[in-house]
Amino acid sequence: MRKVLFLMTSFLKRLAEKTRDRPSLVNKFRDNLMIKPHGSEVLTPLLVADSVRCENLLEEARTLPQLVVNSAAAANAVMLGAGYFTPLKGFMNKADVLSVSTELRMSDGLFWPVPVANITTLDHVVNVGDRIALRDPNIVGEPVMAIQEVESVEALSPEEIEQIALHVYGTTDSEHPGVATFKALGDQVIAGPIEVLNLSYFEKDFPETFRTAVQIREEISERGWKTVVAFQTRNPMHRAHEELCKMARDAVGADGVLIHMLLGKLKPGDIPADIRDAAIRKMVELYFPPNSVMITGYGFDMLYAGPREAVLHAVFRQNAGCTHLIVGRDHAGVGDYYGAFDAQTIFDHSVPDGALEIEIFCADHTAYSRKLNRVVMMRDAPDHHKEDFVLLSGTRVREMLAAGEDLPPEFARPEVARILMAHYAAEDA
Repeated sequence: MRKVLFLMTSFLKRLAEKTRDRPSLVNKFRDNLMIKPHGSEVLTPLLVADSVRCENLLEEARTLPQLVVNSAAAANAVMLGAGYFTPLKGFMNKADVLSVSTELRMSDGLFWPVPVANITTLDHVVNVGDRIALRDPNIVGEPVMAIQEVESVEALSPEEIEQIALHVYGTTDSEHPGVATFKALGDQVIAGPIEVLNLSYFEKDFPETFRTAVQIREEISERGWKTVVAFQTRNPMHRAHEELCKMARDAVGADGVLIHMLLGKLKPGDIPADIRDAAIRKMVELYFPPNSVMITGYGFDMLYAGPREAVLHAVFRQNAGCTHLIVGRDHAGVGDYYGAFDAQTIFDHSVPDGALEIEIFCADHTAYSRKLNRVVMMRDAPDHHKEDFVLLSGTRVREMLAAGEDLPPEFARPEVARILMAHYAAEDA
């Protein structure tokens, strides 16, 4: 495979030299070499790209029934608009919500791990056949963000809501933040295709970081990368995360790493997106080679769905053009609801062969070894004991940063720690 990629890269260089006045030909050929989107030959972003049509739809929206969606539905609309949820055309109906929850498959056979739905409460009638304006709950004034064509309006029973929670989140415990959010959405499933008119607050609030799946694919192509490892994060990155990205890059022979951070809603106590962004950018600037990392973000609320969310991460990283996804210990987890490596084993027992093209790089807990004076995966150091590693709990890290104490350099880069320390100092001021 490496030989094939080398020959194809050489061919592309010769093609580029011979077609300098026809760059679109080179780009088209290069795009054909990229990993295909999930369930489609091409990305299908639902964002209305034509400005005239967008203005016409906004004008139409003034005349339509209005629905202020919840943050979960708004996040789904952003992901649909940005192409991350290719090949979906809109919000799922009840049958697909239930089928995806229990079988990880839609009624048409498409593999999909988590429901993508507009589940809400209704204080007015919405009729099948209506076109409705969906309003954004996360922006002052609740502007219209999408128009939906209503194909069905169906109610979920209390038992079905419990069933969905159990299958998607692995628990019905309302102390689980994802379950609590899901149960509070409502019981009305409004299904149908949507046209997305904007991507909420993400482009404005994170202009240097937020990118659509289309934009990421374009940049991967421009950089000439073929093999790309994605790293999912909702937290700042410390030494272990940094080295894990480098380990995965080297292990699969990747051209680059996509650090892809969640920019939407988190649970209380998590580090805000702008602070994470600044800390990650400083780490990459100082500790990674040039042109080896793309720092981007996506507009979605964290589900804390552990294994199911890991599979969703794989789906939309494939849609973004990545060939590999790092899945580590307790990926997308919270508390003690999931086993340490459940997010890895789900790909063995619940993802059918051929359902996804992206490959999973399974990582162990990674930490700095006092014996070896470097970061290692714990499985690669069988002669080590717990005291041989530099380990800090998230609670202890927060306590030290809030107190203005330096984190051990084996645990965190000092430049990163200073950014986080300033954040906690500002919070306490």
